[in-house]
Amino acid sequence: MTDIHIRAATLDDLAFLVDANAAMALETENKQLDRERLTRGVAAVFADARRGFYRIAEHRGRVVGSLLVTFEWSDWREGDWWWIQSVYVLPDARRHGVFRALYAQVESDARVTSGVIGLRLYVEWENARAQRTYAALGMAQEHYHMYARPFVALT
Repeated sequence: MTDIHIRAATLDDLAFLVDANAAMALETENKQLDRERLTRGVAAVFADARRGFYRIAEHRGRVVGSLLVTFEWSDWREGDWWWIQSVYVLPDARRHGVFRALYAQVESDARVTSGVIGLRLYVEWENARAQRTYAALGMAQEHYHMYARPFVALT
């Protein structure tokens, strides 16, 4: 797939972003997300830029993918990590460079944004295809295991 255009998401993309997040949660974790909560959560990013920003991938005017960037302050490095999250590419657009184009735009933006110290993302241990993709983009596996203690259930 050529001619992939990356742009900033707007509130006009809300329905796609909600659908994409719901589909990604179902595909990757077999979780049915509460659509009302999800809609509020996505909209909250647009309401407060400190939460992050979304990018949209289009091919010939059709939205085919998206991702969210959030921020993590590093006191060790005195700067922000940009976390890539909520990545979704429509099934018929996968393996055609959509994520690569989204990633390239985010990396380019990060490199020219003062205070950004790097990019991070997390991936499931079993998702070898995604791991190969991230490695091919120059990302390296870190030595951390991720732990969480959720206070809000997804289902």
